[in-house]
Amino acid sequence: MANALGYTTMDSPIGPLLLASTDEGLCYIDFADEKDGLGRLQRWCKKTFLGVSPVRDDARNEGAATQLSDYFAGKRKRFELKVDLHGTPFQKAVWNELANIPYGETRSYKDIALAIGASKAVRAIGGANNRNPIPIVIPCHRVIGSNGALVGYGGGLSIKEHLLSLEGVPLHIQTSLDEVIRF
Repeated sequence: MANALGYTTMDSPIGPLLLASTDEGLCYIDFADEKDGLGRLQRWCKKTFLGVSPVRDDARNEGAATQLSDYFAGKRKRFELKVDLHGTPFQKAVWNELANIPYGETRSYKDIALAIGASKAVRAIGGANNRNPIPIVIPCHRVIGSNGALVGYGGGLSIKEHLLSLEGVPLHIQTSLDEVIRF
């Protein structure tokens, strides 16, 4: 159990981000400023049984903020951060597989399901992807539909498109409203 959870906010080309870290590492990123994101962070803490209340701590998150800034500036393709993941064993397996998707590449939900040995769990893969607590660092934006369509993203499809474009992924991939996975 974490004994401290410090958060900070940062500006980015995709809008404000709220970052939170425990003593063990980065555990949470939200596409929000402090005003909009702090309530969600508090609810997430209760839901994940961290048993702590978040406090403003810019220093605790300085490394993550710097690496994210470098990523947005095109200077970083791989994050070198300690992370503190809170989720089910299945979710962690999915998130670990997402972390293996190389910069500038994409995978389908089916590819992830096959990689973790759960070929019939495509919808569950989508659910775990949707609950990824540290987007960008664990690159859930690199997961697309099996037909190449951009599908659901917690930050919105425009942010997903921006991140993929930043990484040089050809955006001939079509957004399909028909294929948005609903939870």
